[in-house]
Amino acid sequence: MTRAKSGDMTIEQLVAHYSEIGVAQDRALLDNFVGQFNRLYDEAQAVEDELKRREGDQRRALLALYGHPNWQVRLNAAQATRPVAPQAARRMIEEIADSRHFPQAGHAGMALYAMDRGIYKPE
Repeated sequence: MTRAKSGDMTIEQLVAHYSEIGVAQDRALLDNFVGQFNRLYDEAQAVEDELKRREGDQRRALLALYGHPNWQVRLNAAQATRPVAPQAARRMIEEIADSRHFPQAGHAGMALYAMDRGIYKPE
């Protein structure tokens, strides 16, 4: 997604698109399509960047995805909201790690490791 296109989207549209990206990433992970996953990662990052650019840092809108049925969508949302809602994000990441729903539980565990050791620096 180009910056011009994302700039024309509403916050609700960006959140919906972000959730679609997460579902597609989950499929790519299950099929071991690493290149596709990485392209989707870049697309998700572009949505996060656009939300961050919006007045008041609108990444908080991604909190709505914490209840999404897809674990990858939840993980992406939790990681994206760490700078703007650190306690809620940590609780969600802990829930994902405790779920034993892999591979997301493993990624969540590594995120907790990075947070606890000061490796992760919020932006």
